[in-house]
Amino acid sequence: MAKWTPQHEAPEPLEGPVVATITGGTILWFALFLVQLPFYGWFADRDLLWWVWTCAAGGGLGLIGIWYVRARDAALKRHAAEAPGDPAAPESGNPLRPQDDPGHPKV
Repeated sequence: MAKWTPQHEAPEPLEGPVVATITGGTILWFALFLVQLPFYGWFADRDLLWWVWTCAAGGGLGLIGIWYVRARDAALKRHAAEAPGDPAAPESGNPLRPQDDPGHPKV
């Protein structure tokens, strides 16, 4: 039996308000952490402290996420500002997306 391989191109990645989404999620994690703090004893009595610390970890990781997506957004804007024919722009390797590269197999 021959291996099935699709002959169509991969779809474009979805782009949206990534920085706003990650920031909103981070605020939500920190809000949940703060709401649970007054009930710390209740959680401790029932061995459910992981709920509190999961929210704190989500907020902390969200801060890293905010830093990452802001840097990514800035890099994408910098790359878009550089015109492909601009002689002052540094060469950044292959300017083609993988699916636009003639040597790249179709997915």
